[in-house]
Amino acid sequence: MPRILTGNRLETGDVLWWTGSDWSALIRDAVAIGDDGDALVASLVAAERINDPVLIDVTGTPGNWLPTTTRERVRASGPSVRADLARGSLSTDVI
Repeated sequence: MPRILTGNRLETGDVLWWTGSDWSALIRDAVAIGDDGDALVASLVAAERINDPVLIDVTGTPGNWLPTTTRERVRASGPSVRADLARGSLSTDVI
């Protein structure tokens, strides 16, 4: 099962997704992380730029990722109680 990397921006709390070279607010921009995922997470923790970086399991294909857990689907789509505030990164229908 593919894994992607997510975390939160320290300054704003925004949910971010690793693109392979930087961070994006959109899950569709995320890239699958290979065997070096744990080393990447360790380097990000040491750099103290991103809060709580974690590798998560997803299904789908690049550009069309779907987190396997409800928690991560909520993080990807935005607030579950106010669909009008959703970021459009992932439809709230998948929650």
